Amino acid sequence: MNSIKKIKNKFNKNGGIMKTSELNALGINYRQIQRLLDEQIVEKIKHGYYILYNSFPREEVIIARMFPDAVIYLESALFYYEYTDRVPNSWQITVNKHSYPKQYNISYMKIKPYFIKEDYRKIGINNILIDNVEVKIYDKNKTICDVLRYENKVDNELFTSAIKNYIKDNEKDIRTLMEYGDILNVSNKIQKYIVMWI
Repeated sequence: MNSIKKIKNKFNKNGGIMKTSELNALGINYRQIQRLLDEQIVEKIKHGYYILYNSFPREEVIIARMFPDAVIYLESALFYYEYTDRVPNSWQITVNKHSYPKQYNISYMKIKPYFIKEDYRKIGINNILIDNVEVKIYDKNKTICDVLRYENKVDNELFTSAIKNYIKDNEKDIRTLMEYGDILNVSNKIQKYIVMWI
């Protein structure tokens, strides 16, 4: 079996999480994985997924590795962009509307999937690199459009904070915001809450 140091290095290159198939590709078979578990070198966080024992990979990396098609969404995106200082009580992600809902129930962390049609889901995806792993998150403009779309579902304080912080952001892109707004049917809200204050 590969040395423990090599195994740990491979975990670190994969954001701290590896799949069974990736361990197999290193020449580590089922029995050897069991030994790594018994010796508390790795621990299982979900069927087919492992982390180094007592390690704490970033949760957005875990999402990206477990659900590569998922996109970080709404309040979770707002928190990442520092448009709110409120930590969401679950990771909000968009997923393929035909995906199996129960796969997102994991004990390791709380995930709230939104099953959205692909035409809307593919707009404004930004790929960011965290711990060597590509994580999908909606860009700032798409995130604000989502906040406007769900104005009645997000609380007032969060809504106000998001809009104010977007207006102050030097990286905002009103042209792109308006393009997204046309597709997502929030152009009137963009005019009402954002354009008139710039």
